Parts: sequence; structure tokens; C-alpha cells
Amino acid sequence: MKSMLSTAPGGPDTLVWTEQPDLSPAKGELLIDIRAAAVNFPDTLIIRDLYQMKPPRPFAPGGEISGVVAALGDGVQGFEIGDRVLALTGHGGFATQVCVAAPQAVKFPEDMPFEDAAAFVFTYGTSYHALKDRGDLKPGETLLVLGAAGGVGAAAIELGKSMGARVIAAVSSQEKADFCRSIGADDALIYSREMTREDQKGFSSQIKELSGKAGVDVIYDAVGGLYAEPALRTMAWKGRYLVVGFPAGIPDIPLNLPLLKGCDIRGVFWGASVFQDPKGHAQNIAQLQRLYAEGKIKPRISASFPMTEAAKALEMMQDRRVLGKVVLTNS
Repeated sequence: MKSMLSTAPGGPDTLVWTEQPDLSPAKGELLIDIRAAAVNFPDTLIIRDLYQMKPPRPFAPGGEISGVVAALGDGVQGFEIGDRVLALTGHGGFATQVCVAAPQAVKFPEDMPFEDAAAFVFTYGTSYHALKDRGDLKPGETLLVLGAAGGVGAAAIELGKSMGARVIAAVSSQEKADFCRSIGADDALIYSREMTREDQKGFSSQIKELSGKAGVDVIYDAVGGLYAEPALRTMAWKGRYLVVGFPAGIPDIPLNLPLLKGCDIRGVFWGASVFQDPKGHAQNIAQLQRLYAEGKIKPRISASFPMTEAAKALEMMQDRRVLGKVVLTNS
């Protein structure tokens, strides 16, 4: 097998395509021949030792894969060699093989491409958990998505529409605004990449103009930084502010704002929720597969690279040039 290994902390250029011994599944594991792996923002952090999970080196990044079951460990039930499966791996996905605990794998149908399957669970799982379990999004409510053109943001747009919400997408360029409208956003606004105090006021004004006097019922914040406070100022009474991520930095929030708005600030840690509530996670994945089969959601893959060119994909991700998802493939 081969893996794209991180041997020392650093950027995408530090990864090395390396020959390694073939894997064998341990008890309760599946050996998967990887056909595709999705690239997610945590992959850009984990190779720099900036993510909360720090695997021992050398390791391959890549937390989301699809492929074919190549071997079964002792005691595995419910799977057969040749099954098409997707899985969350945490790391190790930028490779030709990986072993995962059988409960981490989910079968997917023949009519779902490997690329779609690899790009499915992380973004839709995060966004569905956020909007359904944490945001309690209801039909007719207004949803604001920050960082709406990225993987989780695009998923939030599609899911928000499927749940009957009015969706406002907030992005950093006209190209991204057009993309968000093309996948269902009702409105889109463009914020400054360099947020000054005046820009913050303007950002709030833009949101208020689009959301109306009542304000925004649910805010999906996958950006953080200086964008958080002006967005929070536009919340409706009893609104729900969802903390999803902060590539722009961890924001300083004046706590008088949730008091004055009567609103909640709710953390969204989907990875932990999978283990805390495995039954709920399984129900969410089943519902997401139904939505995919009905054509209501579909991973928006804007670029695909061979696994050997993982560095290019990671550079796109860290530079925020990605619309939707980027995947890596093994031929």
C-alpha cells in the first residue's frame, strides 16, 4: 500500500507519498481499498499539529473515505468482501488502504459514485446535526450561513432548504455568492475579507436588510473571527447561534448580546456526538441517504485530484478557494 505521510509538522508541501506494508484487519475491523477521499479543513490543521487530535507520526491525513471491503477481521458481521462502504477515519485516508472498526463503516448503493460517497458524511453529517439536533430549525424560519460556499456551508444551504427554511448565504466573493444561489440559497451577501469595525457594522446592516425586522432565527457559523459578533447582533428573539468552526479565529463575544436577544449560543461538535449518541447518528445518516436518493442533497465537488496530488487539494482548502468539496482518487 501507499500513503501520503506527514513526517513532521508543516504545510501541504511536507507530505510524502510513501510505500508501506499492506494492512491486515484486526478483530472487529474492515480492510478497505480506498477509491476516494474527501479533503476537509481539519486536514490542513492536523498536519501542522493545530488540530485537537494529534496522531503520532508518521501518519496520513484524511478523515473521510469511500472504497471497497477487501478483508474482514475476526468477528465482523453484516459486511462482505466487495461491499461498497464509506467511513470516517479521523486520519489515514490519504492512502490506498485503511483499516476501520466495522461500526464506523456505512454501506452505500451502487448508483452513488465513490466520489460522492467520500464527500458525503463529514459535511452533511455535521450540518444535519447542527441544524436538526442543535439548531432545532423549523419550516419558515430564517437561516444565515457564514462561510456558505465551503463544504459544510454548502451542505447547510441544501439541508436548510430541505427543512423548509429561508436561507441567506454569507460569503467573501461574487463567485461564491453565485455558487450559493445555484444550490438553493434564497439570498446571498458578500462580506469583506479584512473585517474592520466599520465593515462589521456594514455586515450587520446587510444581514438586517435581508432578514427583516424580526432578525435571523438560526445562524450557522463556520467562520468565527470578527464575523461572529456582527452576525450575533442580527439574531431574532430566542434565536440559536451555532458555533461550527473558526478558521478566521476564535471570536470574542460580548455576553450582553445573548442576554438582550434572549438567544442561545450552541456548540456543534459533530465528531463527539457520533460517539455520545450513536443511535441518533445512525438515524441521521439514514435520513441523509434518503435525501440523497430523493435528489434533495448532492455533494458539490468542485475539483478532483489523484491521491498523489494531495498537496494541491490541501492548498486550495487552506487558501479558501474551494467551492463545496474537493476529493482525491485512487485509479
